Amino acid sequence: MRNYFRVLLGAGALLMVCPGASAQSTMLTYSRGQNVAPAFEGWEQAADGSKYFVFGYMNRNWQEEPDVPIGPDNSFDVGGADRGQPTHFLPRRNRFVFHVKVPDTFSETDEMVWTLTTHGQTIKAFASLRPDYKMDNMIRMSETGALGAGSSSPEIRANTPPQVELETPSTVTARVGEPVDIVAIVTDDGIPQPRGAGLVGAAVQNVGSRAGNDLTPDSSGSVTRVNRNMRPPSRSTVGKNVGLHASWFLYRGPGAVTFDPPQIKVWEDTRVGANSPWAPVWVAPDMPSDGRVVVRATFAKPGTYVLRGLADDGGLTSGEDITVTVTP
Repeated sequence: MRNYFRVLLGAGALLMVCPGASAQSTMLTYSRGQNVAPAFEGWEQAADGSKYFVFGYMNRNWQEEPDVPIGPDNSFDVGGADRGQPTHFLPRRNRFVFHVKVPDTFSETDEMVWTLTTHGQTIKAFASLRPDYKMDNMIRMSETGALGAGSSSPEIRANTPPQVELETPSTVTARVGEPVDIVAIVTDDGIPQPRGAGLVGAAVQNVGSRAGNDLTPDSSGSVTRVNRNMRPPSRSTVGKNVGLHASWFLYRGPGAVTFDPPQIKVWEDTRVGANSPWAPVWVAPDMPSDGRVVVRATFAKPGTYVLRGLADDGGLTSGEDITVTVTP
């Protein structure tokens, strides 16, 4: 994996230890009270030669979604404090969330820094043009879990991101408590093909490390064949089920937004039963035949909101934003 996070254990940490558990099996989780760590994912180069730094983040909470306005606690040091970063932070790991154009004058020795302060802890993400940080679509698909570690195929290498076209204007007005319909057309190249749920849901999987797991000796030394699908997934990266889908979520805003129907999660919720591509038994729902996706959004407070619509084929994503001015 390309990014590493140092976890700081503070007051209120929940330590879960099972009887007889080793240090490796000790699990520590938080629902709230922890900080958000910005992450530099790498840089990529467009067809016209322009370079872009790509950022994401890790919210160490499973439930709390902090809001950090643009300013000293959420800022960049190059090109102004606001470079399009989120101010609303969804739970857990969120990869490849936004990109920032690299100044033409930047060399490999220059850095751009995103500073984020939450719960009294300040963490910085340092972006540079070092060659080993250069990204491509295969890296994106591997790190989001669509590919098994070290896996590839001609089909998946040909994958292109789905496209989102807004029918709703990019700037709209609404009133508190009154739903607003958002309509987008989602199209894709059909790659990768949906492959079901769980580990088999990956676009390309590497199960070589699981070889032999089908054979389990009993106390007498006899060997019994075991259904591999009944075992927990075993892989060196997060696993993701592929299949075209679209989701809307709050990117910036002063209050809560309710979506109808409830949206598929865009963050890595790996729990069984979660409405998340990273959940072990999740399957992408059928898309409308015309690609027309309609979502109804209701706002809890007045103010200016940015909603992001993300189309995801399981490997690659693309999105569009809508700015909503909400009055009392």
